[in-house]
Amino acid sequence: MIDLYTWATPNGYKVSVTLEELGLPYAVRPIDIGKGEQKRPEFLRINPNGRIPAIVDREEGDFAVFESGAIMLYLAEKAGKLLPTDRQGRSRVTQWLMFQMGGVGPMQGQANVFFRYFPEKIQPAIDRYQNETRRLYTVLDTRLAESEYLAGEYSIADIANWAWVRIHGWSGVSVEGLPSLQRWLAAIEQRPAAQKGVTVPHASKLDSSTAQAQVIASAQAMVQR
Repeated sequence: MIDLYTWATPNGYKVSVTLEELGLPYAVRPIDIGKGEQKRPEFLRINPNGRIPAIVDREEGDFAVFESGAIMLYLAEKAGKLLPTDRQGRSRVTQWLMFQMGGVGPMQGQANVFFRYFPEKIQPAIDRYQNETRRLYTVLDTRLAESEYLAGEYSIADIANWAWVRIHGWSGVSVEGLPSLQRWLAAIEQRPAAQKGVTVPHASKLDSSTAQAQVIASAQAMVQR
């Protein structure tokens, strides 16, 4: 059994979708980041960096894993799925996973901060992070024009990038003019595991001004910690 410590964020969804795709049994342990629960001593013993998600593998002597990309690699290796075993295939998946970890996630995350959460509108910062996020989207689109999925077959690399790109509108970044990226987004959106994974521990509700205000308030509290 896997204990999943998570919240409704792209990084959290990366792991919950992975678990759903792999069919591994898991128990959800919600960590309300708006309330600062990720900084509590009991959680810091699992992830000393105080960020979600994290897991504890009860079948492996309560082995803890933090950092979303590391968790995805661990789970894929454990289940023997979503990660090729040959050296080149594994490297392709790892490369596109690291592309998300070092590029899409940080850049789009900062676009979220300056476009949605920061109390002061600093337009040069907004432009910088939105433009860089869009540039990264074009890299994905170019790759997806020649391959159905990022590393050939569907893998954890697709899950990682999809969990972020799917909320491009929240970041104020368009996917217009990127047909291969749009095709890929729609294809993953139809997967039952993806649909279930983005409801763990709950769906991020952005369908009303009230819901959006609540998300923004929670994010602002987190950014200040």
